Amino acid sequence: MYTQGFGVLFILFICSILFAVSTVIAAWVVSAKAPNELKQTTYESGMVPFGEAHIKFDVKFYLYSLLFILFDIEAIFLFPWAMAYDKLGLLGLVEMFIFIAILFIGLVYAWRRKALEWQ
Repeated sequence: MYTQGFGVLFILFICSILFAVSTVIAAWVVSAKAPNELKQTTYESGMVPFGEAHIKFDVKFYLYSLLFILFDIEAIFLFPWAMAYDKLGLLGLVEMFIFIAILFIGLVYAWRRKALEWQ
């Protein structure tokens, strides 16, 4: 009785492998085999490439994005909490103050480490 479930799983596994292999083969059969100068260019828009492809990226962009995500998550948690505030009671209020206090400590830490200054 348990082997019937494994049989269906085995058939699904075989079908998924066959599907993956058949799509790779179909893409190889249908694809163009004769590369030309236009296909070898970098951009499909026809623009001539300028400059290097690899540039140095300032770490401050990552810090700003992480801080943005942090406070965006705060807003995502605040809206449902505000909608269900009357059902949560005092415990919900205390938990939200703890959550906001942790985020405030993170903001003060980022401020003191000068992560918010753009130079």
